[in-house]
Amino acid sequence: MHPMYNSKITGLGYYVPDNVVTNDDLSKVMDTNDAWIQERTGIKERRHVASEEDTTTSMGVKAAKIAIERAGIDKNDIDFIVFATLSPDYYFPGPGVLVQKELGIKTVGALDVRNQCSGFVYGISVADQYIKTGMYKNVLVIGSEVHSRGLDMTTRGRSVSVIFGDGAGAAVLSREEDTSKGILSTHLHSEGEHAEELALIAPGMGKRWVTDIIKENDPNDESYLPVMNGQFVFKNAVVRFSEVIMEGLSKNNLEPTDIDMLVPHQANLRISQFIQKKFRLNDDQVFNNIMKYGNTTAASIPIALTEAWEQGKIKEGDLVVLAAFGSGFTWGSVIIKW
Repeated sequence: MHPMYNSKITGLGYYVPDNVVTNDDLSKVMDTNDAWIQERTGIKERRHVASEEDTTTSMGVKAAKIAIERAGIDKNDIDFIVFATLSPDYYFPGPGVLVQKELGIKTVGALDVRNQCSGFVYGISVADQYIKTGMYKNVLVIGSEVHSRGLDMTTRGRSVSVIFGDGAGAAVLSREEDTSKGILSTHLHSEGEHAEELALIAPGMGKRWVTDIIKENDPNDESYLPVMNGQFVFKNAVVRFSEVIMEGLSKNNLEPTDIDMLVPHQANLRISQFIQKKFRLNDDQVFNNIMKYGNTTAASIPIALTEAWEQGKIKEGDLVVLAAFGSGFTWGSVIIKW
């Protein structure tokens, strides 16, 4: 039997494209305006990839290089890669193996996680279990998304397309002998009955494959565009966020007052504000950056966590809580003693 370890986040990094797209920029291509978008989402601007240079993989690689350097390890010390995304470069293979190639890491395992907005939380949980059992010592977890190429940038698609942005974040998890430190617990859930409330149905093997779309060539075909039942998602999100944060705190005999920093998935500023109020946290206890980047799905938590850490808002000994909710529906939380 292996001695039990904890896993600890030893390095963080993020990368976003240079190309800033403001609400005013969007109002030139669709019927929307800055006030409307900010009022409903809190978003002022987001990043869109501008050229072929930035892909889901390449952005993930850039974030990973920073995280590995900050972890103070060599890339060949990475034992395993977990890559979370809903927007892979290829339909298959997934970007995990592409990162392994691009970073020039030896033949370690690479796993792709398809859990959308909860992808990074799920990825952290997977990495944590591998380290806790002693199987791996250093695991690289990446969340990266290119949304902009799959959005309907017209008035028809505005309810979804104003929300999402491109970017990547990464974390290195390493073995920690002191089990009072690092990741204390992770909590994962799903409720597949609501899968189609936030979904992109085609192209897919079961519903409508690419060949069907091309053959029909229907200008009104919207099956390959993301759909979202916004109000329904919002209502479920606020309930599940609260539940899964409380679940994590209870598991560790902690109270909401023990939270030093909550980093919620950046889906909508209104959701974060609702949770902040419910848990009676002040502005210094919740980190939001959706104003600058929009919703970057699997990249959202690692980008926010990295920025919070870079700005000195997370210090050793702090209780840090990560929480996410999204398409699936899937949701989860991570309780960390930094």
